[in-house]
Amino acid sequence: MIALLAAGVTLGISAGFSPGPLLALVVSQTIRHGFREGAKVAFAPVITDFPIIFLSTLLLANLSGYKSVLGLVSIVGGLFLVYLAYENVKTTGMEVTLDEGEPRSFLKGAMVNALSPHPYIFWMTVGGPLIMRGASENPWSPALFIASFLGCLVGSKMMLAVVVGRSRHFLTGKPYVYIMRFLGLALLLFAYVLFRDGMHHLR
Repeated sequence: MIALLAAGVTLGISAGFSPGPLLALVVSQTIRHGFREGAKVAFAPVITDFPIIFLSTLLLANLSGYKSVLGLVSIVGGLFLVYLAYENVKTTGMEVTLDEGEPRSFLKGAMVNALSPHPYIFWMTVGGPLIMRGASENPWSPALFIASFLGCLVGSKMMLAVVVGRSRHFLTGKPYVYIMRFLGLALLLFAYVLFRDGMHHLR
């Protein structure tokens, strides 16, 4: 249960800090319209991720009798985390372009997150297998993992919005780059866990 909590925290913070359309929208809305609008964007995954989580875990539960399939899913999840780790380590910062028009922050955030492939890939190959594994050990583990992941995802994006609102150069500075590299190394550890579980299912 503690391991799943650590996974939720680490993966959530990594997802929250990673450069991408949602983070760019959080920052741009904060700069143009204030922290409240940026927070609305950051909160969007709490709503849009739940249908994805439900469908992913339902599909994996139906495949629970096919150990080889679950093994392949875990290995694909490990490869996805390796890819994310590589993206984190090689990042040199990110630029934010300010858009014009009405805020409509939550709607924009929901659309950006729902149309991005990352949530679907993550919950199907990384989050889903971890939830299934945790459920077999403790019935409260899945809820703990989901809450810690989404809490850290939203919290880290809100924190970045506050920091960038005060210093727009943070996302292009060395502290942000070092944070991303550290998180990249942490992702490799969880990739190893998924590879190990995948190989175990394939035996």
